[in-house]
Amino acid sequence: MKMSALPVTDLDRGADLAAARSRHQEGARRFNVALLSLSLALAASVVLATGIGRMDIGWGNIMAVVLGKLGLSSAAVGRTTDVVIWDIRLSRVVLSGLVGASLATAGVIFQGLLLNPLADPFTIGVSTGAAFGVALLVTLGVGGSFLGLSPLPLGALVGALGAMTAVLVLSREAGRIRKETLILAGIVVSTFLSALISLVKSLDEESLSAIVFWIMGSFSGRGWIHVGFLTPYMIFGLALAFMYHRELDILALGEEQSHHLGVAVSAVRLKLLLAASLLTAGAVSVSGVIGFVGLVVPHLVRVLAGPSHGRLLALSAMTGALILIWADVLSRILLASGQELPVGVVTALLGGPFFFYLLKSRRSRGMW
Repeated sequence: MKMSALPVTDLDRGADLAAARSRHQEGARRFNVALLSLSLALAASVVLATGIGRMDIGWGNIMAVVLGKLGLSSAAVGRTTDVVIWDIRLSRVVLSGLVGASLATAGVIFQGLLLNPLADPFTIGVSTGAAFGVALLVTLGVGGSFLGLSPLPLGALVGALGAMTAVLVLSREAGRIRKETLILAGIVVSTFLSALISLVKSLDEESLSAIVFWIMGSFSGRGWIHVGFLTPYMIFGLALAFMYHRELDILALGEEQSHHLGVAVSAVRLKLLLAASLLTAGAVSVSGVIGFVGLVVPHLVRVLAGPSHGRLLALSAMTGALILIWADVLSRILLASGQELPVGVVTALLGGPFFFYLLKSRRSRGMW
């Protein structure tokens, strides 16, 4: 006897709606808790990281200097203490936080846009492209500033866009980007650009030390002027990313579904790639190549943020800032001799095992 399908009642629809509303409220609650926790952790980290260094400086002096710069206190401190706290330590902490936020946000965009969990500025080769653009300008002697603006971020942007274009061309097949070949294309482009950087170094030994700085990644000698260099690129990149975060959610469904839902795929993809390249270029132009931040952070945050790219972008930016602040602290204090490790080495040591774990876990689940 053939049984007819049971009709969907208003009660069933109400139950489904109530369940969806409950999931939405639970997701919003978790997001708000994570946002508040990360905000407090960031504020505490900035204060604590500023107090860590070879020179012993009391917390009272730190607060006196910061409040004095903000015009909220007139307490007097020594000139040396003022320079160490404000011009050396605090500026470096702020810069490392901004770079971490930029790289993590770029990683979210690349992974969501290219539908590849291993996509980030480092593995895609965009960071190396930005480093090549900077290395070329340094070799040509274009490294100063004019009216407070540096040409290095522009060189990094051109290099990043060039590398991104090359990766997309190499990974395209039958008019579509194949995620299976995307990482391989990134490795090819990154290797080729690394060879070009080595060629530039060998042709101009005077610029060798400056170029090595960009390749290794470091905040040594960086200050408030570099915060100023990065800020416009970061603001514009973040604005574009958040402006199109809903389209990024839809693009995760696939290109055909996105077209059916009314998304101008080509235009949106171009704008999001521009946003990610701006964030990467600005970060590389002031700190050099720092890997794994854009890869690791989005995967860590996805547990709390869920699939929503609006929440993922916000929490990843804050988490990336937090991680890179403490990675830079480790780079300053790990060696007993007083020398600094490049922060890119620290992030590679921390991110490499996570990269290996991600690769093995996805293979074991048959995802690749």
